[in-house]
Amino acid sequence: MKNYYQQYELGLKKYISQKIDDDGVVEEIANDVMLAAINSEKKFEGRCSDFSWLCSIANHKIVDFYRKKKIKTVLFSVSPMFEEIADKALTPERDVLKNELKEEIKQTFKDMKKGYQKILRLKYIEGWKVKEIAGVMNVSIKAVESKLIRAKKEFRENWAYDKKKD
Repeated sequence: MKNYYQQYELGLKKYISQKIDDDGVVEEIANDVMLAAINSEKKFEGRCSDFSWLCSIANHKIVDFYRKKKIKTVLFSVSPMFEEIADKALTPERDVLKNELKEEIKQTFKDMKKGYQKILRLKYIEGWKVKEIAGVMNVSIKAVESKLIRAKKEFRENWAYDKKKD
């Protein structure tokens, strides 16, 4: 399989990089494609070239990448409830992805400052209004809005969903 990887590595990365403009992500997807190819090699019927088959797998991995990216973008938009977003964004066939998303959210929360955890939990999980949060925290509405912006920024920076896992 090592020769197989060496034979198609450059072409596969070039193919993926036409759709994704991030070398790290391209490398990760290329590795995921090769791993998926190894795992499903016995199912390959040879109705197309090896490279076409790898590109087909890559297309699925690229779609998954953009789906995850969309979930991340949607996370703090219209709906304040993580559960509701996950239910709407993911089809029933994607329950595994949904559970993975929930775990990533929990882990990201654990890695954040306690104050940011609290304000995000109140706003987006419990659905409190900014005015209510300001009252409970005994600060101004502007202070809550500023803290929400900083908390969301920290959440995005700590988000590990697309980061390579060891």
